[in-house]
Amino acid sequence: MNIVLDAFGGDNAPLEIIKGAIDARKDFNVDITLVGHEEKIKQCAKDNNLDISLLKIRHADDVIEICDEAMEIVKGNKKNSSMAVGLKMLADGEGDAFVSAGSTAALVVGSTFIVKRIKGIKRAALASVLPTATNPTMLLDCGANSDCRAEMLLQFGVMGSIYMNKVMGVDNPTVALANIGAEESKGRELDIESYKLLQKAPVNFVGNIEAREIPKGNCSVVVADGFSGNLLLKLYEGMGKFFANELKDMLLGGFASKIGALFLLKKVRAFKKKMDYKEYGGAPLLGTAKPVIKAHGSSDAKAIYNAIRQAKSFTEGKVIEEVSAALEALKKAKVENGQQPAQV
Repeated sequence: MNIVLDAFGGDNAPLEIIKGAIDARKDFNVDITLVGHEEKIKQCAKDNNLDISLLKIRHADDVIEICDEAMEIVKGNKKNSSMAVGLKMLADGEGDAFVSAGSTAALVVGSTFIVKRIKGIKRAALASVLPTATNPTMLLDCGANSDCRAEMLLQFGVMGSIYMNKVMGVDNPTVALANIGAEESKGRELDIESYKLLQKAPVNFVGNIEAREIPKGNCSVVVADGFSGNLLLKLYEGMGKFFANELKDMLLGGFASKIGALFLLKKVRAFKKKMDYKEYGGAPLLGTAKPVIKAHGSSDAKAIYNAIRQAKSFTEGKVIEEVSAALEALKKAKVENGQQPAQV
């Protein structure tokens, strides 16, 4: 297996990307190809005494920056950026999965137009794994599609369920629809129609879920349009940082607090690990024809290491094949019920 890695995506590239790749190559027994300016990669490794002899390098002259227009990756001057070259390698079969901590918008556009979508998938969705009081929950879409149709939310639910089962090891994942109330009649026309479709889908649909219930871990997958999902994700991240800072102030606010903190140290570390995005690696872009992982823009070596682990599990779990089979089953069920199958 060869994981293609954007060496110049993210705030800490290329050093942290290289460090994460070295550790992942050693522990996961996969080939890793760093994509980016070859001389800069080699110089960075030399300056930091890093052995990259087991890593492959594919040269790319340019880098797509956060400020660049997303379409530049396919129509502009960024066709030879590290992200574009890496996605082209994936599309051409030179890699099994692609990982980048670069521009989210460019990655979604590049994946859609270069790697393409699974046949029948209307839109690819960013899927983030959220920590909860019990088990991790997947939220999708987290921002790739601000405007959605009900059929798209149906597909998000199917893809999220398959991912949580095949990659995260959740048996019979429960799927819920993010809404302003638990009742079936709540929400916009989009939500009401999506509810009806998910009820009939080959997933363990448990109805609507309000935002305040998500941290309890009451479901495995939360389905939302990209606008609502991004709001939920950003609030989740913000509240996580808020609680972490408040906890730090309480435990380190004085001599007595510091003494008490010593007795809570183990539990505090466990809580910090549960809330740390680095443990999950990144967000899979579900719906693309081949596995793509979007790592956090501020990823360090640990986050890149886990993103590569996630890409490996994504590939081994045969999620793409399972999604394709599920779409065929949905299409067949529509035909058998006398309904007009969706155009793909």
